Amino acid sequence: MKIGVTGATGQLGRLVVEKLKEKGLAENLVALVRTPQKAADLGIEALEFDYNNPDTLVEALKGIDNLILISGNELGQRATQHANVIEAAKKAGVKGIVYTSLLHADTSILSLAPEHFATEKTLKASGLPYTILRNGWYTENYTGSVAGAVAAGAFIGSAGDGKISSAARADFADAAVAVITSTGHENKVYELAGDESYTLAELAAEISKQSGKTIPYNNLSETAYADILKGFGLPEMFAEAIASWDTGASKGDLLDESHQLSKLIGRPTTPLAETVKVALSGAK
Repeated sequence: MKIGVTGATGQLGRLVVEKLKEKGLAENLVALVRTPQKAADLGIEALEFDYNNPDTLVEALKGIDNLILISGNELGQRATQHANVIEAAKKAGVKGIVYTSLLHADTSILSLAPEHFATEKTLKASGLPYTILRNGWYTENYTGSVAGAVAAGAFIGSAGDGKISSAARADFADAAVAVITSTGHENKVYELAGDESYTLAELAAEISKQSGKTIPYNNLSETAYADILKGFGLPEMFAEAIASWDTGASKGDLLDESHQLSKLIGRPTTPLAETVKVALSGAK
């Protein structure tokens, strides 16, 4: 069985590939990436795979039995790009697709949701067997700011008292591996989130506890938070998007207590404290 992994050089993709290799599947894997040279260190077959060039997609997918379609990173382009891949998979004879979507993509107000939901609809309409993994927030989305928060003396955001059920990126990689290497997942949709839910104030308290410094959470308006992110050098559209996602969190868009992720991977999700510890060790 040949397994294709799109976005294999990305943060999630690399984890998925490594975990599949740990299962002895290196010979069965194909990295589908824009720049094969960047995949050389993965130690598996790598083929050029450009979402924007449908003609090359079919050729690259020939011989692939099952495809892990990790969502692209070009916001605003993804629904079209993913549709290109799904159509090519049909033409190439791919037997099934596992797609990484967004938590509650059908109801979420996050700006990320419409493209994911559009892809889900395209996938369901394709006639191909599918599994949709609606991934919640990666804890690393927040702990990536730990070093800056410790240096500045505060953690900032616009999520208010919203609860966030995040999990480590590795937990979501394990979910993709579990689905692609076992049966019983055909045409299912999983809402994947961490076992533990927390507010950003509680995250700040955990950073304070582990760093030995008092790091309060400063809640800002969405506009004020976006302006600060722009001041850090983030592009305007991305800064505004990040701030809007926090606002979505304040309204419950990142909360899910169904524990489907831990059930799927057969273990508890990575505790918040552990991911904070890793972030602080890297910040020293």
